[in-house]
This record gives sequence, C-alpha cells and structure tokens, in this order.
Amino acid sequence: MKRTLLSFLMSFAFLSAFAQIPTGYYDGTAGLTGAALKTKLSQIITNGHQAGSYNGLWTAYQTTDRDYYYENDGTILDIYSENPNGQDPYNFNVGTNQCGNYTTEGNCYNREHIVPQSLFSEASPMVSDIHFIRATDGKVNGMRSNFPFGKVASASFTSLNGSKLGNSASAGYSGTVFEPIDAFKGDVARMILYFVTRYESKLSTFSTGNMLGNSAFPGLQSWELAQLLTWNAADPVSPMEIGRNNASYTYQGNRNPYIDHPEYVNQIWGTPVVDTEAPTVPTNLATNNPSSNTISLSWTASTDNIGVIGYDIYKDGVFYTTVTGTTATVSGLASSTTYNFYVIAKDAAGNPSTASNIAQGTTLAGGQPGGSCGTEDFTNIPTASSSGYAERQWTNNNITWVATDARTDQTINGKAITIRNGNLTSSTVSGGIQSLTVTAQLKFAGSDSSLNVEINGTVVGTIPYTATTATPTTINNINVSGNVIIKLINPVSGNRVAIDDLSWTCYSGTLATVEASKDKAGFTVYPNPVRNNELFVKGENLNKISKAQIYDLSGKLVETIENPFKHTNKINLKGLVKGNYILKTDAFSTKFIVD
Repeated sequence: MKRTLLSFLMSFAFLSAFAQIPTGYYDGTAGLTGAALKTKLSQIITNGHQAGSYNGLWTAYQTTDRDYYYENDGTILDIYSENPNGQDPYNFNVGTNQCGNYTTEGNCYNREHIVPQSLFSEASPMVSDIHFIRATDGKVNGMRSNFPFGKVASASFTSLNGSKLGNSASAGYSGTVFEPIDAFKGDVARMILYFVTRYESKLSTFSTGNMLGNSAFPGLQSWELAQLLTWNAADPVSPMEIGRNNASYTYQGNRNPYIDHPEYVNQIWGTPVVDTEAPTVPTNLATNNPSSNTISLSWTASTDNIGVIGYDIYKDGVFYTTVTGTTATVSGLASSTTYNFYVIAKDAAGNPSTASNIAQGTTLAGGQPGGSCGTEDFTNIPTASSSGYAERQWTNNNITWVATDARTDQTINGKAITIRNGNLTSSTVSGGIQSLTVTAQLKFAGSDSSLNVEINGTVVGTIPYTATTATPTTINNINVSGNVIIKLINPVSGNRVAIDDLSWTCYSGTLATVEASKDKAGFTVYPNPVRNNELFVKGENLNKISKAQIYDLSGKLVETIENPFKHTNKINLKGLVKGNYILKTDAFSTKFIVD
C-alpha cells in the first residue's frame, strides 16, 4: 500500500530510536575529492567496524531489514519482492521464514550478498558485513546468482515485483545482468559503492565478477560504475535506507557514508552523463512469409549516440514484444486476417525513437489451433568446447534460453545442450502451445529416465531418454493459449542429459472454463461486473491455491499471480481495460467482466 501520514510518522519514530551520525564521525573529509576522499572514508568506516558472524546476520535483520516504511507491518523488507506502490505478492515473518529450502518465490528469505561472496572467497569480514548483505527471497537470490547489476534488455526471468534477469542493456557490457526495480536501484548502487570504499585495499586480491575493479580507484569496472552512478542519481536516499544505516551502525559499529552524505558520490566519481538523445527512426519495415498464424517482419536498424538495445514491436497499435535484432516473427495470429505493425527503437537510457512506417500483412487461410510455432536447434549455444557445468544463456529466433548446470560439448544432431542437476527454460513465447517435440539422450554414466516438461509452471508431460537411442518424442494436447514459458527439467540427480531438436506447434483455441458457482466448483466471484478494480473470491481453502491467471477472451495471458489468496481474498485488477476476462486457478475457472 502507499504510505499514509501515520505510517510515515511511525517510520520516523522508528528511525529516531537508533543512533544518528556521531559528532565528528566524518572529520578530516573537508576539502577532499576523488581518490583522496574515497581513501579517507575507507579509513573512517574501517575504524570501529566490529565484524560479526555469518549466522549473526539473522539477528541483525531483526532491526535492519524490517518493513516500517511501506506496509508498516514489521515483516522482512525484501527489495526483490517489495511492491512500493501496492500490495506485496507475499511477506516473510522475521525468523519464521528463514531459508531453508526453496523452490518458488515466497518460500523463505536468505542472505543476499549484493557483491557476491565468491568474489572474495567467502572471507571475513566481507562475508558478514551487514551493509551490503540484504534479507531477500531465496528463489530470486538464486536466480540473481553471481551476476553483476545492470539494465536488462530482454528478461529471461522476472520476479513478482518486477526485478529482472537477462542480457545487458547497460552500455559497455553485453553479458547477463540483474536489474532491481526502480525504487531500489539507488540502494543497490550505494551498497556496492560502500563495498569498494570499505575494502579498497583488498580489491586487487578479489575476483572482478565483471563488476569490481582490481585497483583502489575507481574500484569498479567502467561500465558498472557508469550504471551505478546513474542509479544513484535517479533513486535518492530514502527513509528506509537511513533507518537501515542507523540500525547497521548500532549492530556493526560503522556506517555507509553514501547514505549519510550522498554528495560524496559525485565528489569522488563525478557526475553521471545523462543520455537524453533518442535513437533514429527504424526504416523500411516490411512484412514477409505469412502463414496461417504467423507473419515475419524485417526493418533497417536505427542508430544512437550510445547504442540501440532493442526494438518494441506493436501489432494493431498494441505492444507485442521486444527484440534485439532487426527481424522478428509474430505468431498466434488468426488466419485470413490483416494486421498492421510498427516498431520503436530504444536505447540503454530508455529513450524511444519515433515509430517506424506502418507495414501491413495478411495471414493465409487455415485452421486454428495448429501450425508450426517455434523451433530451437541449439546452434547459438556458447562454444562447443566448454565441458564444465555452468549456467548457459543464448538467444535464437528472438527467444532467450537459459540452461542451468549445463555443458555445451555433447551432440545429438549437431549441437545440443546437456544438463546435469538443472533445467532448460525459455523466455516468454507468444502463440500458445498445442504440442511439443524434443529429442533427449543420456550421456556418460547414469540410468534411463525422463525429463519433466513444464508449461507456465505446470507439468504437461515427460520426455524419456536412454543412452542407446535418441528418438524424438512428442507431447500432444498441451493446448495452452497466450504467452507461455517452456521449461525442461532433469529430475534425476547426476544424470547428464543432452537435449536437441526442440519444436512446438501453436495453439489459440477457445480457453475452456468451468463457471464458478456453489452448485459446481464451490467458488464464487463478486462483484461481477467489476467496477472498482477489485475482484473478490469466495470459497473453501483459498489460501491453498498456488496460482491465478487472467486471460482475455482471445486466450492471451494477461497476468499471473503466485499465491493469490495467501493473505487476502481479493485480486487487484488495476490496469485491465473494460471487457470480458477469464480467471483460471488450479481449483476453478470462471468468466468475469470489467466495467
């Protein structure tokens, strides 16, 4: 919820309960700038630093990471799940919900090193420094892994509050990055700036992780420094950060100087350059190769003073998807139908170009559901000489794939991806899925088994594999409409399974529903039509429902809500335009109207 005056006053009272900046704490900094100021601050925050234990962080979080600023309910304030402008998707109680094992968001919270502990070999005092170790959702922390922070161009994973993992849109770096929501970008920047200040004398002994520098000044790689300075300027110090800094000082004996004195950032590293120049207009947009349910697009690239990071595609005036190249295939279309398309280029700062020319295309005659929708032949996976197991990411046909605990040197029909204790997951794919075909083979030692295939988090079938044969297997009648995420999971620990020749057919058939009533499913929705953006649900065991999905009547997935009724029996429908929709859960489906 948005903060009320009462919650602000309570927050202020909570902040005041902790020690403020001690008199004279920053003595000796006057007149200093650049590396000299950074070194002086390093000396100040090193003196008095009382290193605690790694387990001691659980105790620290009882005062440092509590929500007295948004919901004001004292639950864990997790920057990866907090919704500053609305209801949180879930909440963690202090102590009760510590990790622990997790499989999905909302299971538990753990200790997230904003600067990965692998970069400093888990050594003390870095490993337990409260100033850059936050209480965060275990699942999202795991997805962030050891990737640096940056701006995401195309997301392979998005948390329930909008934090994203994907390929970098930050100028100067093209690898995988993690992007927090806007409300906490400055927080992350100031935590990392604290780290490279507190430990500047040790940076030459740390791994860089594609983010740290290996010298005391400036302390960060140039691309990461530029990104963090931009975030620091765009997201100023908040009351929550001030409260956390005071509580951390009480616990650990030192402070984050960039929260106490935000002006120090520019005095040390300079003022960030703000990019306000938009890319040029994409030109020569054309439609090509129509089928009964797809149309291909191509256009001439835009240019930009910094760099174009992607193109937004619009179908009949409605946003469809974002791609990084200059071609795309729009799928899930109706047969014998004419569509109008245009594209808009965007740079790393988010500046949009003027819209391209409008290109018109008409699909061929044919039936729905059905039709080839997508393929993945793994030709774009990283170099085939890589025999180690790690996370692998690549993009093909405008779909980004992530394989965890994977190697790339095994083959079936050409290149293949081989997963051990991991999975293969797509980014969001439009057009739905009617059937899916894939070839799998056991490599090295192990036992014959099967891969689990999930669509939007639900198991729809299995793909058997053996060491002796590599035969394509098809799962039919999946029949999921709208946007989907494909995931293949190896459930057998230690088996190494190669995957190749993945393909699927489209599906945009009518979404079947079961009308909710006391005579049928035992669930009711009200009011219907909805007039105040709030849809209420009545029924037994609501809190056991794991997922709710909202579709429009074309079968397009509009929104997915995990654990929708964990704390309430209502769904907030803000953002839905007037029309007819379908609410689908793992317990019931029903139609409703937004008036």
